[in-house]
Parts: sequence; C-alpha cells; structure tokens
Amino acid sequence: MSKKTVVKKTVDYIETHIDEDLPLDKIANALNYSKFYIARIFTEETKCTVYKYIQGRRLTLAAKKLAETRQPIVEIAYEAHYDSQQAFTLAFKQFYGCTPKIYRKNGIFYPKQSKISMRKFFDGYTFMHYSGGGKLAA
Repeated sequence: MSKKTVVKKTVDYIETHIDEDLPLDKIANALNYSKFYIARIFTEETKCTVYKYIQGRRLTLAAKKLAETRQPIVEIAYEAHYDSQQAFTLAFKQFYGCTPKIYRKNGIFYPKQSKISMRKFFDGYTFMHYSGGGKLAA
C-alpha cells in the first residue's frame, strides 16, 4: 500500500472521528497499522504531525463556531478537547493570533487548517495542505 493511501486513510479516519478522543494508538488500531508507521509516514508526506493536524482542525472548527454561533466559549473549548477555557484560549491565540473573544467579536470565519486533500495530476497524487497565516485581531 502506498504512503499516500496511508495518509488518506488516516485523514479520513480523523475527519470522521474529530469529535472523539484521537490518541495515535486508537487511529493505528482502527487502520491496522503501527502507530510508529502512521506517525512517520504522515509527517513525511504532509510535513505536519498527526497531533498538530488534529489540533489545527479542532481549532479551525472552534473558530467556525465562535464566528457563527453564540455558544459559550467554555463549551467550544471542551468540544475542541481542551480541559479548560484557559488552555483553549492560549492554544487559540497561538494558532489564530487573537483570543477567542476577539475572534468572535470580529465575526468572520477564517479557516486556518482545512482538511488535507488530494488532487490527482498526470503523474500521480499530490497532497495539498492548506494552512493560512495572518492575524485577525481587532
């Protein structure tokens, strides 16, 4: 099986189970691979660790909720798998460049970590990893 297929299966599993706890052991068991193999191949092919990918996706989904709902920040923090609003705020600020409160105030959703997707070209598959930059602080 190709490395790209392993990455695609991993991304698909993560996206399907993003609301659950996703330790590498669980992903590896579900896909019948070694956690070391998945970690190595994923990082090799995407230039991003599995953990950072999951964290980025969860923070991006949290940003969407902040901009589009009135759901309390603490609830969004727990749904994004943070143990406290403080830990969530710190991670969110490092990722988005502003606090969740300021992001909500701006009201504009900016996806910073989209799903890793594949585009097929003539010579095979190429991964497209979208991760934008910039700050949205007021």
